[in-house]
Amino acid sequence: MTYFQGKTVWLTGASSGIGLAMAQQLAEAGAHLILTSRRAEALEQVRLSLAHPERHRVLALDLSQPEAAAEQAHHELGDQVIDILINNAGVSQRSFILDTDMAVYRQLMEIDYFGVIALTKLVLPRMVERRTGHIVTVSSVAGKVGTKLRSGYNGAKFGVIGFMDSLRAEMKQHDLVVTSILPGFINTQVAHNSLTGDGSALGHEDPDNAGGISADECARQSLQAMSKQKAEVVVGSGVSKLAPFLQRFFPGLVRRMVANR
Repeated sequence: MTYFQGKTVWLTGASSGIGLAMAQQLAEAGAHLILTSRRAEALEQVRLSLAHPERHRVLALDLSQPEAAAEQAHHELGDQVIDILINNAGVSQRSFILDTDMAVYRQLMEIDYFGVIALTKLVLPRMVERRTGHIVTVSSVAGKVGTKLRSGYNGAKFGVIGFMDSLRAEMKQHDLVVTSILPGFINTQVAHNSLTGDGSALGHEDPDNAGGISADECARQSLQAMSKQKAEVVVGSGVSKLAPFLQRFFPGLVRRMVANR
């Protein structure tokens, strides 16, 4: 994809899942990557595995503390030009509302919502000044359709889509591109890492994600949508891909479906 050739792409959540697959495909496409997740060691292994590793750099950040992460990134990146920011880092949830601590809701919002805003605000002024740039956020179909066991995750992802819609409207006059990616069920470790009611990790897969499309295919479709500068795209297969359409035109049916799952 020539769209990414020679561009500096800041990719969060780059050490596993969709982010790792994006990193591999972006490197093959000739991008210069800034790879972010929590663990520097894992990121360094990713960097060394990519095509042209000398083009890429590692920036480990803890997005559960968004303001501190943005301040650290500002210190380390300085005035480096960012052509594309891909907000991909995130954590999911598997717990009923009655069983979920408030601290878990706050953690989900810090990473999945405020983390997006903090990094977006960091790169935005320079993009506006240059009148060029592309902000991408990997939200979720869960940002369109609320389901059981994901109340905090749904809330954060609904919020992110609203933020991105506002950003897109405000940035049109500055010629910036804003893209929201909405994956459905993707076969990654997202369920394993999902937060339970007390904040511990679930530690095992669920059948929905296990039956989803591969991370490689999700990354391919997502990068294709970015290269076409699409505003929003749903990525997936089966019911999870259809869910936003059904929610829009048949909301009563969707309410019954999610209540009976």
